Amino acid sequence: MAAHVTVTVPARLHLGFLDLNGGLGRRFGSIGVAISRLRTRVSVRPASHIRVSGHESDRARRYAETMHGFLGLAGAYDLQVEEVVPRHAGLGSGTQLALAVAAGMRRLHGLPLDIAGDAVRLGRGARSGVGIGLFDRGGLVVDGGRGAATGPAPIIAHMPFPERWRILVVLDQHRQGVHGVDETSAFDRLVSAAADEAAHLCRLLVMRILPAVAERDLPAFGSAVAELQARTGDHFAPAQGGHRFTSPDVAAALDVLAGDGAVGIGQSSWGPTGYAFAPSPEAANQMLEHARRHPTCRGVDILVCRGLNGGAEIAAHAPVDAPET
Repeated sequence: MAAHVTVTVPARLHLGFLDLNGGLGRRFGSIGVAISRLRTRVSVRPASHIRVSGHESDRARRYAETMHGFLGLAGAYDLQVEEVVPRHAGLGSGTQLALAVAAGMRRLHGLPLDIAGDAVRLGRGARSGVGIGLFDRGGLVVDGGRGAATGPAPIIAHMPFPERWRILVVLDQHRQGVHGVDETSAFDRLVSAAADEAAHLCRLLVMRILPAVAERDLPAFGSAVAELQARTGDHFAPAQGGHRFTSPDVAAALDVLAGDGAVGIGQSSWGPTGYAFAPSPEAANQMLEHARRHPTCRGVDILVCRGLNGGAEIAAHAPVDAPET
């Protein structure tokens, strides 16, 4: 058994759903990308009694208890949530925390990972599978939607995110996106999208978004993502006060960034987090500096992030005087 294990998971952006019609037997389908600067980090070690501390400790305790019972583990543990991305901000915090706890418990006891299985056990991936895929791989992933199977949506595409591109992530610390029972109710109330609308979004993905990533063509990528976001934003607007964006402050800041040349404007999941893409670190930093001086942007935080082409980092720390693995 390791002396302790640390698991570090990047936040993710949800770039949109593909099929809100479901007429072919699968529903949702989505695109996501792992990003730098926002992360969840947990550590777990053997202990004489169970102790869970740090951020989101109640939720982490539930995940740990579920895994402890399912795996039939003996002994107690000390679990600490050292960092966590903002909750209900559209950054995948629940899935990151759940899978980080599960991976930490498994690695502490020398057990193999079961990312998809643990996601189901811990109640994650009910609609989108990108958080699960990004935990495993990082980069940019596409999931194939939920079908009749009980497992999470399968990952059907994975690509490295271009190293030079930057993502301007716009955060509103004063609002939260739709979540929990309200989220379930919102999906129940929303009408299904038309079949030709779903077909067009899938065509956008296959014929514009993915080729643009392969060819490092940011203008093509940005225009396609912006179109996908506009169409899905209009679909979800009735559950967001009639608007494409949960936060008017985020929407206003994104307008400023777009005026400076940022592309691919969108909202991650239910928000309030928004995002835009820039072609290089230099361009992104110039956009950031202008936005910070703009009065419209005073109510938000803006980060310049990279796309991360690696999944969760799981480190098992050996006891003193023993080799690490």
